[in-house]
Amino acid sequence: MDCSKLAEDGTPGLGMEFNSGEDAYKFYNKYAFKMSFSVRKDYLNKDKDGVTTSRRYSCCKEGVKRKYEGDVMPKRTRAPTKTGCGAKMVIVLFRGTMKYRVHDLVLEHNHELHIAQCAHMMSSQRKVSEAQGFQAEISEDAGLSLKQSHELMGKETGGMGNVGYTREDLKRYLRTRRERSLKYGEAGSMLNYFQEQTLENPSFFHAVQLDCEEQITNIFWADAGMLIDYKFFGDVVTFDTTYKTNKEYRPLGVFVGFNQHRQIVIFGAALMYDETIDSFKWVFGTFLEAMCGKRPSTILTDQDHAMAAALSVVMPETFHGLCTFHIRRNFMKHLGNHYKENSDLPYMFGACMYELEEVEQFNRVWEAMVKKHNLENNEWLSGLYKIRDKWARCMMKERWTAGMRSTQLSESLNAAIKNHLKLDHDLVQFFRHFNRVVDEKRHNELIAEYEMRQKLPMVGLRQTPMLVHASETYSPTVFVAFQNEYGESTAMVILRQQDAAMFVEFAVMRYDGGPERIVVFNRNDLSVYCSCKKYENEGILCGHALKVFDTVGIKIIPPEYIKRRSTKRARAGDCFDRREQEVVADPKVMISTRYRELAPAMIKVATRAAISEDTSKVVITVISDLSKRVELLLSKSEEQPLQNQKNLNMEERDKIEIVNEMGEAVVARGIKKRGGGKKSRVMQSWVDKFDRVKRKSRLSRTTQTTVSESEPTSVSFEEYMFMGCRSSTDSVSTHSMSQTVNDPPNVVAPDIDKSQTLSNHANYVVNVCSL
Repeated sequence: MDCSKLAEDGTPGLGMEFNSGEDAYKFYNKYAFKMSFSVRKDYLNKDKDGVTTSRRYSCCKEGVKRKYEGDVMPKRTRAPTKTGCGAKMVIVLFRGTMKYRVHDLVLEHNHELHIAQCAHMMSSQRKVSEAQGFQAEISEDAGLSLKQSHELMGKETGGMGNVGYTREDLKRYLRTRRERSLKYGEAGSMLNYFQEQTLENPSFFHAVQLDCEEQITNIFWADAGMLIDYKFFGDVVTFDTTYKTNKEYRPLGVFVGFNQHRQIVIFGAALMYDETIDSFKWVFGTFLEAMCGKRPSTILTDQDHAMAAALSVVMPETFHGLCTFHIRRNFMKHLGNHYKENSDLPYMFGACMYELEEVEQFNRVWEAMVKKHNLENNEWLSGLYKIRDKWARCMMKERWTAGMRSTQLSESLNAAIKNHLKLDHDLVQFFRHFNRVVDEKRHNELIAEYEMRQKLPMVGLRQTPMLVHASETYSPTVFVAFQNEYGESTAMVILRQQDAAMFVEFAVMRYDGGPERIVVFNRNDLSVYCSCKKYENEGILCGHALKVFDTVGIKIIPPEYIKRRSTKRARAGDCFDRREQEVVADPKVMISTRYRELAPAMIKVATRAAISEDTSKVVITVISDLSKRVELLLSKSEEQPLQNQKNLNMEERDKIEIVNEMGEAVVARGIKKRGGGKKSRVMQSWVDKFDRVKRKSRLSRTTQTTVSESEPTSVSFEEYMFMGCRSSTDSVSTHSMSQTVNDPPNVVAPDIDKSQTLSNHANYVVNVCSL
């Protein structure tokens, strides 16, 4: 076709010279963009030194589609796109100047060219630039879908035609990024991720457990922010494993609590292989190790026997409470057939769980419920009654729970996780998206901190000194609860009073009726004790005690009755990790501050410069010079060697090794998989099958070498605290599991020789296979 309209600069011509083949391609591709056709890189020739001597660039419609010669037509056929177009540009290396010269040129096409509005869709014009790829990665990390990310880029550039790539290109780019992040395998990539987190913040704690086949079973991690949160709010913890995170249906166990604003804080997380006693022992023991051995006062879980058995061994001094929500759900499951119209069974059971405060009254109502509904022989209900001290209000009112009776915080966290995670995510994606959930919860706390300093508390009675003192001391959420109790105290009346030398006993009750409470006041230390035990359970003075304080003339809250975790300054103080080093939540806070200053300025300049081509060229030139100066300055700083070392480790290490306590290198061969739901079978080509056989052969040789060079130690199966592989910033240790399940705990088997160890491993495999 006639291309005379492009006779001005930009049209290829015979004899043109280029410094490199890439320069020739860029020139021809730019010409193709103006003419609206796509370029394909065809053949190239090289000499013995590997230097390209000639190359041809053709139209994408060059050639013809090969006809199918079989007897049966394939099910899927693609429409032909080739028309035998002869448009091309051939370059040849000229030895005299070592430049590439246009040797052959055909500008005519035998097909209709694209319209200008579709030029950005042509394959040779589509490319995800480095800046666009970085923005796409940020969008993916922020939870935007592929469509939303592409539309966002189109809005920023002024239309989809200015983006420079299609949605399929973005999909391939992100898939390549995920494949690149898993180039060491799932286990190696996970440990590399942990090492990156450790380099960013040395207080980051992680641990993995290996089985006898050196496969990773259980994983635990806690970042610096979690360690700080546990120091200030780790007295009451909930632990829940109901959410299955990935395609192997691994349970996700999360240690959760709440802060002074009654918001969720996360203390640590574990990705478990199964929910057995030994797995729970390892998780709880590792959790205590990360928290420097500090045990919570109370831990709430669901009604799981394996979890209860592990807690009784690992945390014998911690009170183990049961989640009332799970108990009610199990109650409906086991006793649903006893429900009838107008039945009072759920109301009687609910009263035993939430309302009754006296043990005698609880026993009386329970016996009446069992007898009325013929539940004397119900095994589940009988077993629940034996552990009533873990869930009944009358038994738990002296236990410190900070007002928490269920694992609803964990359930709320699971709901948030479901919004960000998918079952088909790999581990690296899982950690990245889980961090998003954690960051979201921490951002909510920052909002609450801002609101606390921005808004004054709503004090109902401003002339009351105690309420004014409480508003200045407590966080807004806790102050609302305290003000409600103070309002209740105004409705209290003192029935009688008995004086003694040191103690004064008051009988307090609401003016309109209700239970009578006994409040004992100590004249010596101004302490108070109420029979309702609200302060012992929730940490807030009850209306009965406040009534007595008002009677004896105490107008402010005594310091001993102010829980630090409920105050505005609950986070005051330093936190130290297991290496006795101070924990810093964000060591790069200054970097973030500087980024917030630079990013808007850069975006503003780029937005203005994009209006004109001249201004765009000026900005690109300045940015290029600026980048060189920045890299030169960073190379002289102390941060650059650390970054280079991290990149060096990521690029050069092809195996992730863990050093056990004996100084032996143990290779984590992978992550132990669990069978999930039914999966569709994917047909494999002979190339894939051949590669799989090669990998198995190489893995077999590696296994033989590892077994012959190392001498694994046999450890008692009950040694829960040190079983598996624990990794922190200092060292990583691993222990192989033994079959000696009947030995006493914490007893290490005597040393045995190599042949006996191999024999034990072989017997273990035979026994497992026989099962």
